[in-house]
Amino acid sequence: MNLVNLESVSHAYGPKPLLSDLSLGVEAGERIGVVGRNGGGKTTLLHVIAGDVRPDSGRVTHNRGLRVGFLSQQGTLDPTATVREIVLGGLAEHEWAGDQRVREILTNLIGDLDLDAKAADLSGGERRRTGLAQLLIDDHDLIMLDEPTNHLDIEAIAWLAGHLATRKSALVVVTHDRWFLDAVSTRTWEVVDGRVERYEGGYAAYVLAKAERARIAQAAEERRQNLMRKEIAWLRRGPPARTSKPKFRIDAAQALIANEPPPRETVELMRFAAARLGKTVYDLEDVTLHAGGPGSGPLVLDHCTWQFGPGDRVGLIGVNGSGKSSVLRLLADTVKPESGRMVRGKTVRVAHLSQELGEVDPARRVLESVEEVRKYLKLGKKEWTASQLLERLGFKGEAQWKVVGDLSGGERRRLQLLRLLMDDPNVLLLDEPTNDLDIETLNELEDLLDGWPGTLILVSHDRYFLERVTDRSVALLGDGRLSLLPGGVDEYLERRTAGTAVTARLATADAPTTRIGTATTSRPATAAAAPTGETVPGESAAGASEQSTIGLSAKEERELRKELNRLERQLDKLSGQEARLHAAMAEAASDYAKLGSLDAQLRDIITQKDTIEAEWLEAADRLGD
Repeated sequence: MNLVNLESVSHAYGPKPLLSDLSLGVEAGERIGVVGRNGGGKTTLLHVIAGDVRPDSGRVTHNRGLRVGFLSQQGTLDPTATVREIVLGGLAEHEWAGDQRVREILTNLIGDLDLDAKAADLSGGERRRTGLAQLLIDDHDLIMLDEPTNHLDIEAIAWLAGHLATRKSALVVVTHDRWFLDAVSTRTWEVVDGRVERYEGGYAAYVLAKAERARIAQAAEERRQNLMRKEIAWLRRGPPARTSKPKFRIDAAQALIANEPPPRETVELMRFAAARLGKTVYDLEDVTLHAGGPGSGPLVLDHCTWQFGPGDRVGLIGVNGSGKSSVLRLLADTVKPESGRMVRGKTVRVAHLSQELGEVDPARRVLESVEEVRKYLKLGKKEWTASQLLERLGFKGEAQWKVVGDLSGGERRRLQLLRLLMDDPNVLLLDEPTNDLDIETLNELEDLLDGWPGTLILVSHDRYFLERVTDRSVALLGDGRLSLLPGGVDEYLERRTAGTAVTARLATADAPTTRIGTATTSRPATAAAAPTGETVPGESAAGASEQSTIGLSAKEERELRKELNRLERQLDKLSGQEARLHAAMAEAASDYAKLGSLDAQLRDIITQKDTIEAEWLEAADRLGD
């Protein structure tokens, strides 16, 4: 049963048609992800479906009594109302505190906010999260979300995906977060040239299906060209003899990926990076750092020892406010460690993309502002002009001659990123580079970074992008150190869940209730939700960890942390040697004598890794990690 029907709908803003003769519907329980280029009509489509915008032609019909919840990008809150009034309305505390679903929404979206704070005093991200919490607490037949993951960290995005997947209401969501699309969508709509192309499944299925459509279209065009050539030949030479038609049998998905190489030539990039950078990039030795300066703000690093090497591609993960940007500023040398020291390689050339937009002459043209840095750039084995790279990042044709002062925030960010790349750095520090980029531009950026040889350290809440362009993940978990995550984002979420359970168990039951969640000392919803006698998930493991740290002095704990970091560096080094041996074995496939020697070396490396991993686990157990 369709909840909403669009019949022959068209709509334009000025001379630009955004929707052209659309006929489609949203079924009950259906979860639809909407993708397309920025400015292509995605948001307009949402407003038309919701009934906020009346189309120029055609008809939009809603089921009688349809309850629609819509989170738009321009959502407004009453500035004089409190967070409590906006989200909970007139509900008494015992009513919402006794509802597990409501507590869960509050904890995961606004757990760090004071419920009595006025909306006027909130930041843009806090207002956005407040509006999302308000929408999710209400009951709706259809939920419509325009970029709901903006201002959410990886942990909150994962929770939101799980929450939406369990709701019975239909969902239409516009987002550039491809991991989120895969997690929530059962269908994908692509808005392109005024049309809506429909695909079954989430983002991964959409990519495969779109590629298959392109292959079929290419094959059809080749057949058409062949027929034209035959027709021309017939006109010249007379009717040709009959020929048998070729027959094609393919498995679509396998045919698309069968001969596709890995995204990056890791071994070659490591070799290039080592040649450009030498052995040392960054060595942090016993470094202490606070987010707000010496002794001010949250503690980010506490006597931390770590090493970033040539060719490392590292994703830095943590909740908002954990200090990720502070670590990038430390590496960029714009802040100094309070104690300890940071050794930086002599050949390091850093490019730092911060969350603040850098100053570019607003009177310059886009192409001019890039060419003043460099006119050509070699990435991998290919040389690109400034104009070609601008086109890859969404500045096509006349857009390259726009005045910088007329660019949107997203366009300025793309321009800033390209100017950094054109300076040919060998170390890239990227702080939320995907903000305001559409999926097509994200694909181009990923492809550019695939061929870039150097050390990359990335902060991003876009899980798909993070996992796509980095090779390993490191987390700031609030304990003053950098923690290696062999299991990536999944391991980070598991460790955060375990840590949340510990906080919930230790918090006092009579703490003030003006804040929700585990980021403060308030009464935790997780603890309140667990009936007497039940165990909060992760409690037993956490309790064991607490007991294991009893009796360790501060000095002993620092020594153990140094030992863990030393072992992690050894494991990274051995992993690199293992990758190089695998590559060498592939090249020596027909040389059996050399293969035997390489295989012996590989077995030795694996034995060393097993030994060091055992030492790491023993040290981590003593420390309580």
